[in-house]
Amino acid sequence: MRQRSGLMSKTARAFAIAGLSIGLVQMAGAAGFALIEQSVPGMGTAYAGAAATADSVDTLYFNPAGMTRLPGTQTGAAVHLVKPKTEFNNKDSRFVTTAPIQGGDGGDAGGLAAVPHCYLTHQGGGTTWLGLAVNAPFGLKTEYDGDWVGRYHAIKSEVKTVNINPSIGLRVNDQLSIAVGASAMHLEGEFTNAIDFGLLVDPALAGALDGKSKIEGDSWGWGFNLGALFEPSVDTRIGVHFRSEVSQDIEGDAKFKRVPGALQPAFSDTDVKADVDLPASVSVSGFHQLNAEWAIVGDYTWTDWSSIPELRFKFDNSLPDQVTSFDWRDTSRLSLGGIYTPQRSVWSYRFGVAYDESPVRNAKSRSARLPDNDRVWVSIGAGFRPSEKLRVDVGYAHLFIDDAKIRKTASGEDRTRGALNGSYNASVDILSIEAQYQF
Repeated sequence: MRQRSGLMSKTARAFAIAGLSIGLVQMAGAAGFALIEQSVPGMGTAYAGAAATADSVDTLYFNPAGMTRLPGTQTGAAVHLVKPKTEFNNKDSRFVTTAPIQGGDGGDAGGLAAVPHCYLTHQGGGTTWLGLAVNAPFGLKTEYDGDWVGRYHAIKSEVKTVNINPSIGLRVNDQLSIAVGASAMHLEGEFTNAIDFGLLVDPALAGALDGKSKIEGDSWGWGFNLGALFEPSVDTRIGVHFRSEVSQDIEGDAKFKRVPGALQPAFSDTDVKADVDLPASVSVSGFHQLNAEWAIVGDYTWTDWSSIPELRFKFDNSLPDQVTSFDWRDTSRLSLGGIYTPQRSVWSYRFGVAYDESPVRNAKSRSARLPDNDRVWVSIGAGFRPSEKLRVDVGYAHLFIDDAKIRKTASGEDRTRGALNGSYNASVDILSIEAQYQF
C-alpha cells in the first residue's frame, strides 16, 4: 500500500508540473501572437509602408522617427474589433490507454476582442519632437466548450498586455530623422484546462473523474525601440524600425478543483514563476508618391521568435523545476499596398495584401491554446477629413489562414492529457475605426 501511494504521489506530482507548464508555455505562445493592429490607416494597406508613410500619429508605434513630419500637437485614438474563427475537427484523439477520448469538437474557440490604442505627438520647437503611445502589442483569447476532446490540453486561454511607450524624435536634416523610445509593458493572463484525475487513480477510470486547473499571472517588462526615416526626395521615404525584446518575470498562482482526496497533497494550490522574453523585431518600409493621386507602399518585418529556447518554471511548493523547449522559427511578414487620394477631395482610399508567417513549425509543435498557422491578409480602408484639423479613418481586413493540423502524442508532458489529433479551420475578420485631431 505504501509503495502504491508513493507511486501515485510521484505520478500526481509529475502531472501537476505538466499541467502548470502548459499554461505558462502557452502564455509565451499567446504573447507570441503579436497584435499588429496599431494603426487604422495602416490597416487599409495591410500595414505595408507602416514605418515609412509617417502621415499620422500612428507612426509612433511603427517608427517614431516619422513624427518629425507632424506639425504642432496631434492626438489620435482607435479601436480594432478582432473576431477570429477557430473550429477544431477531431481525428481519433485518444487517452494514453488508447481508448477514445469522449467529447465534442469544442465549438468556435475564437472570441471577439477589442484592441485599443491612443497616441500623442508634440513638436517641441526646433528639431525635436516628443511622443507617447499607449497600446496592446500582444494578446490572445481562445475558449473551447468545457467538455471537448482537447479539454486536458486547454479550455480557456486569455492574455492581455498594455504597453506605455514614450519616445523622442530628432530631425537631423531635411533628409534624415531619428528617434528612440522606451517601453513599460504590463502582461496578465488566465489559463484553464481539465485534469484527468480518473487516469491517475486507475487507468480504467480515464475520463471519468475530471478536475480543473486555473492559472493566473502577471508581470511588468521593459524594453526600447529605435527608428530612422530617410527621405531621399520629396516623393520617397524609407523607414527602419527596431523593437527590442521585453523580458517578463511572471508571478502567479495555480488553483485546482474537484481533486480526489488521495491526490490533494500533490494538487494543493501553489504560487508559480516563469521568465519569458518577448521577441525583438525589425521592420523596413518604403513609400513612394507616383503622382499627385497615387502612392505605393511596402514592408518587410522580421521577428526573432527563435530567441525563446525554453521556459523554466519554478514553484513555491515542493514541485521541481519544469523545462519546456520550443521548436519555433523566426518569421517574416511581407506586405504591399496602394493609397489613392483624389485631387480636391476630402477622401482617401487604401488597399493592401500581406503574407504573414506563423512561428509554429509543424503539427507536433502546435498547441490547442494557440493553433496558429501562416495567413494571407486582404485589406481595404478609407480616410475622411471633415476639416483641416480632424480626420477619421476606417479599415477592414480578412485573414485567410491555412488549415492547421495538430498531432499531440500521449507521451512526455502530454501523457496524461492524451493524444490530440485533428485539424483547425480558422480565419480572422478585423474592423477598425480611428479619429485624429491636430491642435
